Amino acid sequence: MRVRKLMVLLLGLVLLLAACSGGSGNPSSGTQETVESETNSGTDNATSKEPGETGNNGEEEEVYRTPEMDFDLGGKTIKIVSWWDMTIPEDNPDNIERKKNLEELMQKHNFKVEYVAIDYGEYQEKVTASLIAGEPVGDIVRLGKTYTVPTLVKQDLLWPIDEYTKNPVAFNQKVTNEYYTYEGRGYGFTENQANLVQGIFYNRTLMNQLGLKPLQEYVNEDNWNWDTFIQVAKEANKDTNNDGKLDTWGLANSSLMDHALYSNNTGLTKEDKQNLDDPATLESLHFISRIATEKIARPTEGGDWTEPGQFFRQGNTLMYAGALHELSGLQTDLPDYDIGFVPFPKGPNATEYHSAEALFQALTIPKAVENPEQLLYIWEKINDIDSVYDYPDQASYETLFSSEDDLNNAKMVAPNMMILDHNTFPNLKYYDFVGELNEGISVSTVVEKYKSTFQAAIDEVYGP
Repeated sequence: MRVRKLMVLLLGLVLLLAACSGGSGNPSSGTQETVESETNSGTDNATSKEPGETGNNGEEEEVYRTPEMDFDLGGKTIKIVSWWDMTIPEDNPDNIERKKNLEELMQKHNFKVEYVAIDYGEYQEKVTASLIAGEPVGDIVRLGKTYTVPTLVKQDLLWPIDEYTKNPVAFNQKVTNEYYTYEGRGYGFTENQANLVQGIFYNRTLMNQLGLKPLQEYVNEDNWNWDTFIQVAKEANKDTNNDGKLDTWGLANSSLMDHALYSNNTGLTKEDKQNLDDPATLESLHFISRIATEKIARPTEGGDWTEPGQFFRQGNTLMYAGALHELSGLQTDLPDYDIGFVPFPKGPNATEYHSAEALFQALTIPKAVENPEQLLYIWEKINDIDSVYDYPDQASYETLFSSEDDLNNAKMVAPNMMILDHNTFPNLKYYDFVGELNEGISVSTVVEKYKSTFQAAIDEVYGP
């Protein structure tokens, strides 16, 4: 398998060079998420063994593939809508194969493709209005989960598509069968097997200057948990010049609610119920309260949501909780420092390291569009490829990370992404809730105050 993949990779690189020299212009990088939206098109449910590889018994495992379909779309233009141009770029061997598949399908089934990009700032309002009016802006439309499940699904505006997305090579099974489900049916899909990786960036150079135990050792010992995390943060809060003031800090983030939830395998809401009473959620809230009351994080200087990243960029703060798409910017802004990555530490309810996405999105097919099975068949045949990569986002990881430990940490986090649904409910008063905890108000007081508020906000969305 490795030899075959190497040969395919070399062939793909030759094709890529040939494509680039053909005068077609620079390929688009539109498959990447915009940073401002902080979303991701799927989650990694892959293992080291790919579909179609041999199992433990030496036999090749079967992969479901939709039987060949014969149809003529009569020259129809299929519109694919997102907040970026989803034109398939010819930037790697996998995408070159996808592009070739699309061109063959267009000839065979007599259709064209138009990629429609709508500005993110007006996207939700414009696309939702078109669905409600029965005149969708496209045939395949990207929608954020926060306003899709259950809101748009309840209005019967989208096709359930889970019966057409059974091929695990072409479709991320978790997206359809877990993340975008309502009343037992799946409404969202994506070919992307990767996900948003979150964790802790740390200044390895500063760690060594302070004489601290390497953070990677805690991970290697399976001892990277909330207690050791707080211990490390406290150890890095130092007055190094003896002027009576701290001049190095252990933690840049003073607010870690989402991280506390996903790292303990829980959430503030669970489907149509508030989840504040759940023991794992209460543990997360007490962790947040401890960070506030013990003054563990670097004190705010009145900045906005970018302040923790700005603190970390000063080179005097050890740890910063963030998402992997931030790493290249940190490396650019801190050229004299070695930046490491470890998972966010495990809470007491977690047995594995996790990541999370609070603004998840996927592709959907509006109910006003005819023959969704044909569109999903086309999508499957475009993306049913024999990838040259061993795991999702391999090329990106190998570009970003210079440390094998850091790369392996990202790979360890990636399969365990959770979806945090509290942004689904506009009147949940999430920031008020978090603010009171960060002010040091007791967990029991805050929970009792907000339980009914949370449930009322949920009922507004899930109710009749």
